[in-house]
Amino acid sequence: MICAVYKSRLRADSYLFVEKRNEFERVPEALMKMFGSPTLVMMLPLSKRDHLGFADISKVKSELVSKGYYLQLPPPTVNLLEEHKKEIGYSGK
Repeated sequence: MICAVYKSRLRADSYLFVEKRNEFERVPEALMKMFGSPTLVMMLPLSKRDHLGFADISKVKSELVSKGYYLQLPPPTVNLLEEHKKEIGYSGK
C-alpha cells in the first residue's frame, strides 16, 4: 500500500494521507477548506513500514481503506503552569 502525504499551508504540523496522489474525492469538503491547499510532502510505502513518527500505522492503513484519508494533527499544547498547579494542589483561592 502506497499513499500520498500532504501538509497543510493553513495549519502547522497537520498532514493529510490519501490513497493516491492528487485524489481528494473521498475527503470531506469542510476538511479540505480547513486544511487549505495541500502541498505534497512524499509518497509513502506503508506496506514496508512497521511504524510512523507520530501516527499509529495500523490506524492510518485502516482509515485509508475505510474513509479514503487519514488526518494527522499536532498534539495539543500543554499549559505547563496549569499542570504544575495541579501537581502541587494549588487551587488559586
